[in-house]
Amino acid sequence: MMDIAELLTFIKVAETNSFSEAALRLFVTQPAISKRIAALESSLGVRLFDRIGRQIILTEAGIRLLPKAKQIANDIKDIQHSMTLQTEGISGELGIATSHHIGLRRLPNILKKFQINYPLAQLDIDFTQSEDAYQQVLKGDVEIGIITLSNQDDHLIESIPIWSDPLTCVVSRDHPLAKVSNLDLVELAKHPCVLPNENTFTRQIAEQVFGKQGLKPLVRMNTNNLETLAMLVSIGWGWSLLPSTLVDDKLVVLNHPDLNVERRLGVIHHKQRTLSRAALVFIELLKQESFNGDTDSPTK
Repeated sequence: MMDIAELLTFIKVAETNSFSEAALRLFVTQPAISKRIAALESSLGVRLFDRIGRQIILTEAGIRLLPKAKQIANDIKDIQHSMTLQTEGISGELGIATSHHIGLRRLPNILKKFQINYPLAQLDIDFTQSEDAYQQVLKGDVEIGIITLSNQDDHLIESIPIWSDPLTCVVSRDHPLAKVSNLDLVELAKHPCVLPNENTFTRQIAEQVFGKQGLKPLVRMNTNNLETLAMLVSIGWGWSLLPSTLVDDKLVVLNHPDLNVERRLGVIHHKQRTLSRAALVFIELLKQESFNGDTDSPTK
């Protein structure tokens, strides 16, 4: 059976009269070119090229095949073009799951652009926790999730970072650690803290930092609302890890290299799912947002 790659290789060799030049044009090795031509000749039962010294000359069979092969190549290009139209015919429903804070702080401009550019497409957005959104993508309930990315790789999930969202360790101004200059994690682990729930990626990131030294945070209270965490820290309930934009004059940042926790926000999709064109253009809008820079406040 003929292979499309073999036909395209045949065309390139015929156009260049050279196996080595065809290899350069197709970004493959010369042995790969020879192998494809040999396979094509075998499947057709004819010789397509005569090799006379360093010259490559089409045989009679090769001359007959060339226009037919070019027509097939053109048909393939037409198919590819029709399948990759970016601005026409994008319709249907796109299922998205995202966290409340990302939806509020990161997505408004992107949602507006999408609806203006692709009015025939309908967005079905589930505002939930990043971890729930992750499971929805994993189960196939939605096409894409826009979440706090997990630090653990999953062979079924494709993760695309869009925004950087570093966390800083903070305490209230009257906290015993507020004036400690050489703070270490052992000392910090002795003091109560307020953090997001255990099932959140943010909490897992924080615990990994302490786990590297065999430590565990002394959690006094859990809440997934970052503004609430900032308030609890300000009234002295304990230290926490917060985005720098939530740090005000009521809080003191504890400077320690291990406490500069990097957190990434981005988009995920299932590797075994063929994404709709609506999903593809939405992801492209997200990538453009990342490229253009981000001035919004961090999210959970």
